[in-house]
Amino acid sequence: MSSRSADPQYAELHRRLRRRGFLGVAAGATAATLLGARPAAAAPQAAAAADHRSCRPIVPRGRLGIQLYTLRDQVQQLGFGPVFRELERYGYDSVEFAGYTQGTGDLTLRQLKRLMREHGLRGIGSHVGYYSADPAAYTFATQLEKVVDDAAALGLPHVGTAASPDRYGRTVDGWKRAAEDFNTYGAAARARGLTFYQHNHQMEFGFAEDKPHVRLYDVLLAETDPELVHLEMDIYWAYAGQHRFSVRLDGTPAPFDPLDYVLAAPHRYPLFHVKDGEHDEASPDGYHMVDVGDGDIDYEHFIGTVLRRHRGRRTDHHWLMERDDAVDPDANPAGSFTSARRSAAYLRGRRHP
Repeated sequence: MSSRSADPQYAELHRRLRRRGFLGVAAGATAATLLGARPAAAAPQAAAAADHRSCRPIVPRGRLGIQLYTLRDQVQQLGFGPVFRELERYGYDSVEFAGYTQGTGDLTLRQLKRLMREHGLRGIGSHVGYYSADPAAYTFATQLEKVVDDAAALGLPHVGTAASPDRYGRTVDGWKRAAEDFNTYGAAARARGLTFYQHNHQMEFGFAEDKPHVRLYDVLLAETDPELVHLEMDIYWAYAGQHRFSVRLDGTPAPFDPLDYVLAAPHRYPLFHVKDGEHDEASPDGYHMVDVGDGDIDYEHFIGTVLRRHRGRRTDHHWLMERDDAVDPDANPAGSFTSARRSAAYLRGRRHP
């Protein structure tokens, strides 16, 4: 018997994942093992070949959004109204908030909701802090009722956090405690007609310090109630996690495909961040960010596979463009508006302008 199967804590985690549809993913199985699927990250020449593909929409009508963090410089300089006007022109359907003022000064939720309506946009979600040592901070841990009330007042169907579940450390028990917090937030959100979600970066796919064979993302999935806690997969960071954490701390292989997680429980992933990257051996993440459609992540395959699994059925997936460094003139001299426009054109099935 292996040391993993002899570990009662690991056996319990394995049982929970089997019950919730994640058997194989937790064990580090690849798409070839589970699904016979090809890797979702395309070869480096895929971006160059994109210009020769037929231009078909990748994201369904009504499902294309943007995380406003991408345009934080423009929101601060111009305000939400002019930014929403541009997003309407680019063909976006929804926005996800990273704060309800973003340096624009006093703005009521009613005014913000009216601005969205005037420009044909829907508020789809919001990133709010998980916890803070400051009891007055606007986080789930310190002002839970206000957080869910504000989201409900804006008409958002989802409200979540982009913070890591590291509050109690990177151990199995620490993440179990964080999962209890998230279950509490999920229950409060559901009481207001909302869905709570957690947004990943690459570190969620790392391994527990006390159980180096256990991937922490699997603990989060196993210990949270699937009816209360949903996930927003940041696809770029998931592939960065695949690159960075393909080997356990003890040196044994632990490959995984982010797409497997979605296909195992698609109902848990109402939102996705769509950002792109080019392979970069100089980066510890394995990529550097580029506009969507210019990189090596095969979004036609990823999004198309998720949609095909729901063929003939109503889907509630929303695909939100994001580029973290869009405001950095060194990384993106064309500017954040250009990134938003070019990425939308690609996902809408138009050639990059």
